Amino acid sequence: MKPTDVVIVGFGWTGAIMAKELTEAGLAVVALERGAYRDTYPDGAYPKTMDELPNLQRWKLFQNLNQGSFTFRHRPGDTALPYRQIGAFKPGAGVGGAGLHWSGQHWRVLPEELRIRSYYEERYGKNFIPADMTIQDWGITYEELEPHFDFVEKMMGTSGGAYRVKGKVVNLQGNPFEADRSDDYPLPPQKDHYAATLFKAAAREVGLHPFSEPSANASQPYTNQYGCQMGPCTFCGYCSGYACYNYSKASPQVNIMPALRREKNFELRPDSHVLRIELDSDRKRATGVTYLDASGKTVFQPASIVIASTFAYNNARLFLLSGIGKPYDPVTGTGVVGRNLAYQTMATIQLFYEPGKNTNMFIGAGGNGVAVDDYNEFGYDRGPLQFVGGSPAWCNPAGAKPISGIPVPEGTPAWGRKWKAAVRDSFLNYASFDMHGTNMVYRDVYLDLDPTYKDAYGQPLLRFTFDWKDNDIRMSRYVTGRMMEVARAMNPKSIKVTQRNFGDAFDLRPYQTTHWAGGVAMGADPATSVVNRYLQSWDVPNVFAVGSGVFPVGLGYNPTGMATALAYWSAKAIREQYLKQPRPLVDA
Repeated sequence: MKPTDVVIVGFGWTGAIMAKELTEAGLAVVALERGAYRDTYPDGAYPKTMDELPNLQRWKLFQNLNQGSFTFRHRPGDTALPYRQIGAFKPGAGVGGAGLHWSGQHWRVLPEELRIRSYYEERYGKNFIPADMTIQDWGITYEELEPHFDFVEKMMGTSGGAYRVKGKVVNLQGNPFEADRSDDYPLPPQKDHYAATLFKAAAREVGLHPFSEPSANASQPYTNQYGCQMGPCTFCGYCSGYACYNYSKASPQVNIMPALRREKNFELRPDSHVLRIELDSDRKRATGVTYLDASGKTVFQPASIVIASTFAYNNARLFLLSGIGKPYDPVTGTGVVGRNLAYQTMATIQLFYEPGKNTNMFIGAGGNGVAVDDYNEFGYDRGPLQFVGGSPAWCNPAGAKPISGIPVPEGTPAWGRKWKAAVRDSFLNYASFDMHGTNMVYRDVYLDLDPTYKDAYGQPLLRFTFDWKDNDIRMSRYVTGRMMEVARAMNPKSIKVTQRNFGDAFDLRPYQTTHWAGGVAMGADPATSVVNRYLQSWDVPNVFAVGSGVFPVGLGYNPTGMATALAYWSAKAIREQYLKQPRPLVDA
């Protein structure tokens, strides 16, 4: 195979960003995606895309677990078993990755999150952080990332209303807890759904600060800086798990690929399953990658730079299979690859009204809604509460589906005449909101290669060792309790609460969120991180990793905004520093 300047492994949001940035720098780029080629047409073609059965019940856009899966256990020493049916999370497959089927929730981080260990130690003392909690600073500041957050919002055509721009309050209806911005969102906020309007009024009534969510679902026609066009969202309700037929939801296919197709030095190869990154004899430099093509032939693609941009945890697997970095050992606390695995801690409040309320929850958009950040921001005192972390809460009517989106009140039978009556009374007359909380990182929560189970290609599956911890359950229950004040102010007939209880074990069966993070954490210290502040491998400097796998701790927000901003930050470092003098960009 002809050598290339750059090979990119995985082609979702971050892979597409790296491809666009590095082809602009004049480099020849080959992107390898293990799944099929996908695009708005035909994968998002109307009306077939608005069919729940193939998309969310038969997992059209998601990973085939018969070819490759994961194993799970709660604690070291337990027997891990394979994830055989999609449930708790939905790993994607195909060009665009999760960026094709995501919802469109588009957030920035808070500045304190990027220096999370320093913040808690300075405010509460070192002993406040539990001994088994391995949180660490990211090695980067909000001020450094802010231009990239702004660029991403303009690239995605994000709808929203900034509270503060360049130190000046410009919109009292925005989020008063967000950090300062260099510019407003490129599009105004989407219209508030009726249920979200009820939530907003109730949140204000109890003294909170609700605002319309930032959404990568376009509120108006839009053309981004690459010349890519979007149409206004029609609130069809088919966002998360679906390709948008209307070109309204930001995706690599809509917002980057039309521009990439014009780049003669770019090549995308779908159905290309990368087995490993190949290293030279001293294992200090990558020479390229070995992959299986669509016919099953083994191919070596030589490259000067390798970008690992697989989804979340899969970068850790790729590094482990390739022998890049020292695997994490929870007994000694040494090693880094697989360390600092994070998820999210979810809770939900459902409200049921008498027939005739007509909240019409089948209408919606993936990123549309009303949120409060009062229990996610860092101003309130966590000292007496004895937890690290926080949780935004939002009423996000994304479109109730006819199979999975059928809520019923507490005590309803699972089938039969009474169940049917409850469905009839509830489907048009309910509302719900979520507490979308942080999940911290711990010494005995990590990723490694399973010693027993292998995929269809003979390689070990990735093994998750994960369970809920008291810190995160305490945080989630506190925020849920406070948000019950909002629920009662919405004046429903009945309320149904789903939340974690102390002692609950992680259950793979019900859907929770797909927002995994960590495994190839970034940081300032090679003893606790896999990549440096520029997302460059400490051990193999011509290998870079992008995506939420580089997060050293879990966020309360959805990860896409942070992951994409970091991709632009890393690409800038490659273009302006690494290409001029290929070397480690940070001294170990």
